[in-house]
Amino acid sequence: MKRLILTLTLLASPLWAVEPSEMLDDPVLESRARDLSAGLRCPICQNESIDESNAALSKELRIIVRERIVAGDSDQDILDYLVARYGEYVLLTPTVSGANWILWLAAPGLFLAALGIGWSTIRRKPETPNGTLTDEEQTALDKILRS
Repeated sequence: MKRLILTLTLLASPLWAVEPSEMLDDPVLESRARDLSAGLRCPICQNESIDESNAALSKELRIIVRERIVAGDSDQDILDYLVARYGEYVLLTPTVSGANWILWLAAPGLFLAALGIGWSTIRRKPETPNGTLTDEEQTALDKILRS
């Protein structure tokens, strides 16, 4: 059973998404290509980097990244090229500029608002006058507790 689990785990591993035919001969350039690919989202697969994806479009993107590295483009030039072609969606970590500020600040803002609402709800005092029960309420409570 352990061997079966190990085999299935290895088969499901994304390590084989980058095919040997795509790899560059220079290990430094290949490492740079892997670093870039890890930060780029596959446009077909949801939240999976092109380095992990087996989709045909991811393969094309990996090849484009490697071609542009060999051509001498900087990392930022490659990212700018891909963003211009596929939009900012291709970046796994979107930039913190423009309308993206709303996305970056929405989660912490909503969290702080929830904390404030929770705190004010907990701190609110009950509205019973003097914390005492009327005679009718005390009689009803005694009846409930006896049964």
